[in-house]
Amino acid sequence: MKQQLSQAVSDCIKQLYNIEAEAELSRPEEKFGDYATNIALRMSKQLGRSPREAAEEVAARLRVDLAGSVSDISIAGPGFINLTVCPEFLLSSIGKPHKTSLYDSKKVVIETNNPNPFKAMHIGHAFNAILGDTIANLLVVGGADTHRVSYHGDVGSHVGKSMWAILKHIDGDVAKLHALPAAERNAFMSKMYAEGAAAYNDDVAAKEAINLLAEQSFTLEDSLYREVYETCKAWSFELLEITIARLGCQPTERKYLESEADAMGVKTVLAHADNVFTESDGAYIFEGEEHGVYTNVFVSSKGRGLYAARDLGLMQLKQTEYHPGKSYIVTAVEQRDYFRGVFKAAELCLPELTGVTVNISTGTVKLATGKMSSRTGDVLDVAWLFEQVENAVRARGGEPARDVVIGSLRYQFLKVRIGSDVVFDVNEAVALAGNSGPYLQYAHARARSIMAKAPASQPDLTADLEAAERSLLRKISEYPEVVDTAVRELMPHHICTYLYELAQTFNSFYEHNRVIGHEREAQRLALVTIYADTLKHGLELLGIPAPQSM
Repeated sequence: MKQQLSQAVSDCIKQLYNIEAEAELSRPEEKFGDYATNIALRMSKQLGRSPREAAEEVAARLRVDLAGSVSDISIAGPGFINLTVCPEFLLSSIGKPHKTSLYDSKKVVIETNNPNPFKAMHIGHAFNAILGDTIANLLVVGGADTHRVSYHGDVGSHVGKSMWAILKHIDGDVAKLHALPAAERNAFMSKMYAEGAAAYNDDVAAKEAINLLAEQSFTLEDSLYREVYETCKAWSFELLEITIARLGCQPTERKYLESEADAMGVKTVLAHADNVFTESDGAYIFEGEEHGVYTNVFVSSKGRGLYAARDLGLMQLKQTEYHPGKSYIVTAVEQRDYFRGVFKAAELCLPELTGVTVNISTGTVKLATGKMSSRTGDVLDVAWLFEQVENAVRARGGEPARDVVIGSLRYQFLKVRIGSDVVFDVNEAVALAGNSGPYLQYAHARARSIMAKAPASQPDLTADLEAAERSLLRKISEYPEVVDTAVRELMPHHICTYLYELAQTFNSFYEHNRVIGHEREAQRLALVTIYADTLKHGLELLGIPAPQSM
């Protein structure tokens, strides 16, 4: 609907003034109409007319061109043109598949989770996983050939820290490891990493030992080391898959590991040692400051690839396997400058991949205790978060069913614009009133319960609309436009804001307008059905289940 009207206004400008112009339509307050455009105000100088005069000319022509679609066209202020669409035209935009063509025929790869094994998955990982998964949903709705992948560090320093503590704990008896109950593994891995990280910072001897153990993660030559490594790595990925499902995220189709990206990355660095990288005591450095970005070491003095070299390798692995037009990586804002440096180096080494990989930087998750940090091992892992949400649901008298927990977690993260910090308030997240996931889930269930009260009634939505009915239908009609915006910007918060406003609009309607047993029952029941379907589609786009009852 919006696109049709926008095109009609652009065509009007072309016919009147022989000027190509893109008409932008906005949604004004309902009392002013359904759409507004400032095209006359914006183009008045070019047209050689006052804004008001231009608006009158354009409006007069539109009243003819849009006679069957628009019931009223008025001028406001210095030259805004307000359009009120006919009920029939409003109805024509309802009930169609909510898909866009923004990414049609484009192949996209997106990392929807990237926690490292040998460490517990923490709240920041959960945040990034939920965002990545939801952005993937938006890409799918946008028509993209979307491939969900993940990337995990299975070698290097963090492995050495965990292995140091684990080997110390079992003291040569691997049976102690195998005897650990599955329910305790996540807490155990978190504790081991924390001990190793603390020792690395505080004990010189431990630091040397950890560095050696980190080196072994590349070779796995020692049999005891290999068995412990493989066991804990398997535990990590089993727990990861369980946790990802509990967050409501879809599984990935490809799991990339740093160990497989390492060789290709090092090879790329060495191949460009004479023109992109600088050798210093055996290490290879990208002098980013010369290009206005982050300077970083890509290969260590021992010849080992570091994070940046592996990211170069990963880019090439993705390109070989998927040939994507875009490859998205969702990470915390702390890594933004790091990726700028990697991308600049990649542009010089692999010019054919310039612009393919995009880093989406998130804000930071904050709790009452402040910012979390995984590098010290002092983190709040995701198991704690699940426990807090479940306890809060019970405290308000509810049952912490899987769907409710997913709705609480995902919506609390997704309603904030990407890039902004998230202050996670668990009581706010689980509330049945206010801007929360459970509130919207309950709103959907309530609508379905209204529909269930009149099983014999046949919904019948016609253009004979009362004012309150039209107001609700108008809000429902905004949904495709909101989806377009969210897909174009890859910003899920637009969907959250809209769904909350939609639920509030419906609540106001239902409070003052009887549905079941009213003479307009069929008409209003049709509205309730369309409202519930829209709410369900929006929730599912966010990865949030829409239960039939709560």
